[in-house]
Amino acid sequence: MSDRRSFLKNLGFAGSLIAVPSTLLKANPFTKKQNIDLTGLTLRGRVQSQGAGVAGVCVTDGINITQTDKNGQYELSSNATAEFVYISVPAGYAFPAEKGIAAFYQPVPKGKSSFKADFNLDKLKTDDQHHHFVVWADPQMKSKKDCEILLKESVPDLQATIHALPGDALIHGIGCGDLVWDEFELFEDYRKAVELSGIPFYNVIGNHDMDNEARTDDGSANTFKKQFGPTYYSFNRGSIHYVVLDDVFFLGAAKKYIGYITENQMQWLEQDLSYVKPGSTIVLSLHIPTFTGSARRNGKDEEPGGMVANRQQLYKMLAPYKVHIMSGHTHFNDNWEEGDIMEHNHGTVCGAWWTGPICGDGTPSGYGVYEVNGTDIKWYYKSTGSPREKQLRIYKKGYLKTAPDEVSVNVWNYDSKWKVEWYEDGVLKGAMDRRVALDPWAVELYEGPLLPKKHKFVEPTLNDHMFFAKPAAGAKEIMVKATDRFGNVYTEIMKLS
Repeated sequence: MSDRRSFLKNLGFAGSLIAVPSTLLKANPFTKKQNIDLTGLTLRGRVQSQGAGVAGVCVTDGINITQTDKNGQYELSSNATAEFVYISVPAGYAFPAEKGIAAFYQPVPKGKSSFKADFNLDKLKTDDQHHHFVVWADPQMKSKKDCEILLKESVPDLQATIHALPGDALIHGIGCGDLVWDEFELFEDYRKAVELSGIPFYNVIGNHDMDNEARTDDGSANTFKKQFGPTYYSFNRGSIHYVVLDDVFFLGAAKKYIGYITENQMQWLEQDLSYVKPGSTIVLSLHIPTFTGSARRNGKDEEPGGMVANRQQLYKMLAPYKVHIMSGHTHFNDNWEEGDIMEHNHGTVCGAWWTGPICGDGTPSGYGVYEVNGTDIKWYYKSTGSPREKQLRIYKKGYLKTAPDEVSVNVWNYDSKWKVEWYEDGVLKGAMDRRVALDPWAVELYEGPLLPKKHKFVEPTLNDHMFFAKPAAGAKEIMVKATDRFGNVYTEIMKLS
């Protein structure tokens, strides 16, 4: 029986060869493949400040995390897949930066069994319990002309915002993704803009910062990493723990991606948060928003590339903390809040892709400005070229064709804690009616297949921050009074005749 089985086995093998295409038969079946190198690697070094070791600093290879000992020494078992060794800068220390780009990491060389990486920190002279940060979402330059606008308009505006603060104020920036628009040579212009701002910037990868020629998501951040280092990491300032994640998952074909946080990041984040006391405040930045009201407003299903698919798993991990999520991507402004989580989906630096002064929802091109006192965070939206007091825009009756008898108002950074009231000829008429609607100026600038000339795909987008009131026939003046959650009052007046 054994001889018969051997014969049949050989016959089956020969028979299978008959069906194999000739091109495969010519291939060398013994060609050595490029295997993943899992050789053990020991990372070690010291975190120090003016020669003294800094204890308790988290050090990571993006896989596991350890802490420095009382002498500032650390040792971390890793492997040859590690690309960086980096630290979570502790509170009380300046953010190391090179020409404005946060420099908290060192590339790990290939082919070594050990690598020594030391980190030097400078002690802050100012109490960092009080500090500021700005969020630049989607500079997204496609051409040198776009870069010129960024440098001539956006940068001076940010510089003015910074210079308005006290001289010893601590402030940093977060570049919230789509730093360029697929044109990687323009990273140089983004870096120049950051350098000119005069503050350190931490950066987030966006879908337009990815390598579209990559085979899978694993290689899609190669160019970004050469420019800005790791795509997920954390740092600390005062009582706030800052986290940056990469939630743009590349599907292996140009322009194809979904909002998704990989398991590698989840397990890393789980470790990172284990060093953060429950009840602490976390500022988490990523490019694609975890959630927005877009699907509800448009009566459509969620778009895979518009929100984070596995956000509920992220929310569970964040549940013990008070969390502010910073995001971009959408080119509209949208704030939502549930329990101890609030997401700020920012209007963009580039507005509607550098086609006009506003985003598709009517939000002016601009950025978020945040002030931190201990665990208390306050904020406002800074419109490029306008004073910080500019927080709403009032439109004459009938400007929006769907509301022919009403004045309309866009309060772009509105959230549920705002109050928007209107006065007619000096008499308080009460709260304005908030409805999902289009911004009438955005309709004028962007609606239809021929507008705008620069990028015809741009269209006005529905938003949750439009307000309406119907003035009496003989009314002469309308005043709108908007009060934000912090008690700041903003007013606009319009003459009706």
